[in-house]
Amino acid sequence: MRPNNKQRIANSIDLSEFKNILNKLGWLKIKIALLLRRINFITNLKNKKIMSVNKVILVGNVGKDPEVRYLDKNVAVANFPLATTERGFTMQNGTQVPDRTEWHNIVAWRGLAEIAEKYIRKGSQLYIEGKIQTRSWEKDGIKRYTTEIYADNIQLLGKKTETGEYQTPAATQQPATPEPEQPVAPPADEEDSGLPF
Repeated sequence: MRPNNKQRIANSIDLSEFKNILNKLGWLKIKIALLLRRINFITNLKNKKIMSVNKVILVGNVGKDPEVRYLDKNVAVANFPLATTERGFTMQNGTQVPDRTEWHNIVAWRGLAEIAEKYIRKGSQLYIEGKIQTRSWEKDGIKRYTTEIYADNIQLLGKKTETGEYQTPAATQQPATPEPEQPVAPPADEEDSGLPF
């Protein structure tokens, strides 16, 4: 059977050469990596006949320094809010559409939590891959819910300074919108989580 054009193009890509090029590029690296992940994902869908997907990709700014706790057997867990902003625009009729900021509760475990503790600060720009998880608990007879992003991969964006900190590009500083206060774990003595139910 003769391969079609799509198969010829896919077979001609040398991934190791592609990775070397990616290491030399900035933002283009992320865009190409996302495209490669999509191609890989679609290939896996076709080959494995996956029936569902829980995948999140976020690029945004950290709302406050991570809160890191150490659980049994010295397992680290970090929690912090991440803001993603859709930039505003002007419609053809002159109507102004303002920026829209969405806040995400990020949870990082083990090694990622330790990295968050050392390097991530308020205002840091991050690339995060993970999955959405919703959990519930009961407090004062009221059932409460929260939705979190469990990080599988975290990459710090921006330049590394002489002190080892990552500097966020000035054009992408954290928006001035206040982040919501929500608990990451249901501690017994914590005040209202700010949820409307």
